[in-house]
Amino acid sequence: MLKTVNRSYRTLLYSTGFGRFMGLSSSSKNMSTYIVEPSGQHTASLIFLHGLGDTGEGWSQLFRMKKKPHVRYVFPTAPIAPVTLNGGMPMPSWFDIYGLAPDSPEDEQGVKQSAQKLAQLISDEEKRGIPRSRIVIGGFSQGGAVALYTAFTSGGSKLGGLLALSTWMPSHKTLPELINQSENKALKILQCHGQVDPVVQFFIGVRTSEILKANCPNFTFKQYENLAHSSCDEVCIYFFLSLNALTRLLILL
Repeated sequence: MLKTVNRSYRTLLYSTGFGRFMGLSSSSKNMSTYIVEPSGQHTASLIFLHGLGDTGEGWSQLFRMKKKPHVRYVFPTAPIAPVTLNGGMPMPSWFDIYGLAPDSPEDEQGVKQSAQKLAQLISDEEKRGIPRSRIVIGGFSQGGAVALYTAFTSGGSKLGGLLALSTWMPSHKTLPELINQSENKALKILQCHGQVDPVVQFFIGVRTSEILKANCPNFTFKQYENLAHSSCDEVCIYFFLSLNALTRLLILL
């Protein structure tokens, strides 16, 4: 069981310095999708979903620092909605979160709705002439959960890859069976997690990795010692280690 988290997710992010680094704002109402356009010929796309209470803007700035000239980067922002875990406080959220324990009820309908939105973004990149095999999806924390769900439920041919940072397996009772039926079972997956993460605790990441390892032949799990989102420097190091690892896994990046 996870220990009870008395402070809100957003408060915890602020206390660790991560919220300030990612540009969280209690008054933020910007629902924009942030795009980093390729500087060269567009031959690949990456769609990345932020975590609870964040926006796409902060992650777009990070990826801009390591961008590839042929890749179009897409960073959508979740709609503002009340979050039960935070006492009903409205904030950007891909779905409602009722608790942080493994046996907490899940907002499966909310997950499905956000997965449909991500699937539409994938389709939009296909309309730009990019095949699914050259489209990578990913996300951090809550956004990573949506990316995981979408990868194995959206249908269509195999995607280029999946990047899951500090996240968990949504619909963990039913999704493993769907993984076995998915065209994306064999896609390249990189999961990364900090060993002292105070929000999505490390053992949750390990449980997620065990499910993926058992079902996905091209799965890699990387863990980072002493990483707890406790400073801007650690977040930067984590991000670049993750992105560099992804680069080695995926030719397109």
